[in-house]
Amino acid sequence: MQRITSATAADLFDIAATRRIENAAASALPAHTLMQRAGLAVARLAMALAPHARTIWVACGPGNNGGDGFEAAAQLRRRGFFPVITFAGDEGRLPPDAKASLQRARDAGALFSPNPPVAYELAIDALLGIGASRAPDGTMAEWLRQMHASARPVLGVDVPSGLNADTGVLSWDSASLRTSAPPVRACLSFLTLKPGLFTAQGRDAAGTVWFDDLGCGSLTDRPIARLLGTPGEASRAHASHKGSYGDVAVIGGAPGMAGAALLAGSAALHAGAGRVFVGLLDPSAAAVDGAQPELMLRDAHALDLDGMAVVCGCGGATAVRALLPRVMATAAALVLDADALNAIASDSALQTQLAARGRRGRPTVITPHPLEAARLLDRTANAIQADRLAAARELASRFHVVAVLKGSGTVIADTGAGPVVINPTGNARLASAGTGDVLAGMIGAALAAGQPAFEAAHDAAWRHGRIADTWPAEAAPLTAGTLARRAPV
Repeated sequence: MQRITSATAADLFDIAATRRIENAAASALPAHTLMQRAGLAVARLAMALAPHARTIWVACGPGNNGGDGFEAAAQLRRRGFFPVITFAGDEGRLPPDAKASLQRARDAGALFSPNPPVAYELAIDALLGIGASRAPDGTMAEWLRQMHASARPVLGVDVPSGLNADTGVLSWDSASLRTSAPPVRACLSFLTLKPGLFTAQGRDAAGTVWFDDLGCGSLTDRPIARLLGTPGEASRAHASHKGSYGDVAVIGGAPGMAGAALLAGSAALHAGAGRVFVGLLDPSAAAVDGAQPELMLRDAHALDLDGMAVVCGCGGATAVRALLPRVMATAAALVLDADALNAIASDSALQTQLAARGRRGRPTVITPHPLEAARLLDRTANAIQADRLAAARELASRFHVVAVLKGSGTVIADTGAGPVVINPTGNARLASAGTGDVLAGMIGAALAAGQPAFEAAHDAAWRHGRIADTWPAEAAPLTAGTLARRAPV
């Protein structure tokens, strides 16, 4: 069994691939073997999460996920724990393996009850797995609300009930996931790791993800995505100089919005760019930033962008639109963010130019949040969030770019045939103004240093989120300015 952390690099498989892998494994083993292994794995993790528990509530559903719960209850009872099983299903319609595990739970002396126990130390959610085709309702929904509103730990079996394993969309009201704070929320994924556990609502629903291959070893199916691991550390030669790490030009900062461009510039500077020019769109802006004199402030219209990595759009408002044709034509490498993306979304000629730039092989990264992605694809933000992996792929394919779809579990896609990647770092400390500008600046610095666009994007996303993950809980709130100054080389 493996605990998945932000340092873990792993392949992610969709429901279809997981079913193929499951069927292949089951056909090579005696009947009921996989469920017995799954139940034992759940029992072992439950004992590790709540070693001093006496009563454990095991909520079981009508399919094989429920069967895993029955098997876990049998294993727990044999080890001296007191599992209380609530069953939302029809025993006569259980699949054969689940029916066998139900009998094993009875034989072990597990208690069956129509209602959850009044007092318990751990809840095991074995209601619905990856095959669920409907949202939990009725008794199931009530049990889910009850267990997630409690202060007791919750352990999900394979996936949290109601979570789409491919997209990370949760099909029931998840308000309790945000408002309650159980000391432990965990999920044990079997055979494969699923992308939905790491993006959209999946991260909140699953909590800490654990993985057990149930003794089935290596997988031969093709992954749909990949979970980022810790990026490699780039070493710097002693005999290097500022020209070794490239120039970044930040274009943005319309009147009243200079801070966004300065944040992006600060991030690029602290992420290791050799020189950083900030081309402001506000003609009345100061000639120097006294707090960061290393940033060279310029008139955006006067910058020579040839040979530079350009970060365009941060605080650009509508003023950035006029510069976009020149920026896309001349920048050696390019990060398009915020108002640059909004301008492109509303102008078909700019969209055509962006795609043409990508087809010429000019490195280009776009960094939309869901609403900006929706504008680019002429959708709603809800539609983007309904399938973040597909949206990121479509952005990359349509505009011939590396697409960084920001949000919980940021998704990075390029135009190649390989899997998208999901970034496991970051948390709600990044939910404040300016943090997106910082990410854009960090990507710009990586491009200026010569990193390929896809690598630059996912490494910067990981490092950006990692700063938030390691921010001390007792410290002051993490502001975008502090985030920029901590951007690692």
